[in-house]
Amino acid sequence: MIKTVIFDLGNVIVPFDFGRGYRAMAEHCPYSAEEIRGRLGATDLVHRFESGQVPARDFYNEVSGILHSTASYEKFCTIWNGVFFPVTLIPEAMLEGLKKSVRLLLLSNTNEIHFTMIRREYALMRHFDDFVLSHQVGAMKPSPRIYETAIAKSGCEPGECFFTDDIAQYVEAARAMGIDAVQFESAGQIEHELRTRGVDWG
Repeated sequence: MIKTVIFDLGNVIVPFDFGRGYRAMAEHCPYSAEEIRGRLGATDLVHRFESGQVPARDFYNEVSGILHSTASYEKFCTIWNGVFFPVTLIPEAMLEGLKKSVRLLLLSNTNEIHFTMIRREYALMRHFDDFVLSHQVGAMKPSPRIYETAIAKSGCEPGECFFTDDIAQYVEAARAMGIDAVQFESAGQIEHELRTRGVDWG
């Protein structure tokens, strides 16, 4: 019996495209969007930021140095958050209904700047009972540590947790921890998966 449903955030709840951020940042530095992608990708900076090892202001300062950017901190945050689209992939009504019968958790590789905005701008976040966030846990998927934290916050056994993520590697890591997990394709697919497991929200 499923007692806790765990959702990933990016491209499961909220769609995103980092290309949007690279293109916007190109207006504030001497590099193209592809060069920005390459320069940031050649470092471990984003990984350290999303693992909670780098505070937001320090992250901004390091990015500004790598890209020779002229953007202010406030402008940078607007650009950094601009990767997300306004319309969610999972409808709020689904989360609202699920919350009546199961515990809802969010499990995400994310960072301080992104998640502060997500909680502020996406009203459906209020339906989650708790959040398991890489920058707070100090570990990122597919590390067992972040799944262990999710299981602890679920209040039930791993096999009583259902998890969905758009990245196959993260789904497999969850299964290795005993969690019932499937790769996300669509809201309709997840609704079907949950109903076949006896999770019904009317």
